[in-house]
Amino acid sequence: MAKGLDAQARQGYALIAPPFLYALLILAAPLLTILTYSFLTDGYLEVVRDFTWANYAQVWTDPIVRTVMLRSLVVSALVTLVTVLLAFPVAYYVSFMVRPEKKATWLFLITIPFWTSYLIRVFLWKVILGYNGVINSSLTGLGIIDEPLTFILYNVNSIVITLAHAYAPFAILPIFVALEKIDRSLLEAGRDLGESRAMTFWRVTLPLAMPGVLAAVLIVFIPTIGDYVTPELIGGGKIPMIANLIQVQMLALDNRPLGSALAVTAMAIVALVSIVFLLINRRFLKVRS
Repeated sequence: MAKGLDAQARQGYALIAPPFLYALLILAAPLLTILTYSFLTDGYLEVVRDFTWANYAQVWTDPIVRTVMLRSLVVSALVTLVTVLLAFPVAYYVSFMVRPEKKATWLFLITIPFWTSYLIRVFLWKVILGYNGVINSSLTGLGIIDEPLTFILYNVNSIVITLAHAYAPFAILPIFVALEKIDRSLLEAGRDLGESRAMTFWRVTLPLAMPGVLAAVLIVFIPTIGDYVTPELIGGGKIPMIANLIQVQMLALDNRPLGSALAVTAMAIVALVSIVFLLINRRFLKVRS
């Protein structure tokens, strides 16, 4: 029996070894390279292999870096909040209101934005929000405004709108999956006990859907804080986020150690925020249960 288990274990290890090594090569190697560079010294057009903490000291003491990092966190939090608040009603409608045979069609329609490039979608929002874009042209044509609006592009609001639209399907799908797993008899039991639909939603549906909401929050928050394209195009380069600052250090200034320190710091902050949110959510679920 033991020999049989050992053989099965060897077969299992042999089965997972190729994808594990592939993941190690693709994911761990670049991260270790960036981490190593962050402790080296920048020279003229080269990296000096002298260990130093100066890069991290500059990251944490430079007011420009602190401002950009804080802006990245705030923008990402706003995008996450807007996306999840807009995604939940859509997921709820598809799960509870749409007939079962039509749910696949609705999910198909929700994934249509994935058919086009992310870059194209960002450019489309630039066309929509631009000085002579769709919104300004429509308002001017209807006589609502005399001059095109200038505050709807190249600011934080336009960045939030663009990112919220781009990541909406990523938020809708996990919330929908969580809602689909809810036993409908629990909702009926709540209403049979005299609870209103609003209280049933608050005390039963929402707590049971929190795993999907949590997944949506993390799926949206983690990539948006490192988004480079949207701040560059929709923000016009006037509202840089941490990814734009990393790009400047890595390419424009050829300061790979400092750029690597910025990247590692950003990843550490995202990881810390994600862990804190997970702990808060776990406590919330315990209280609700």
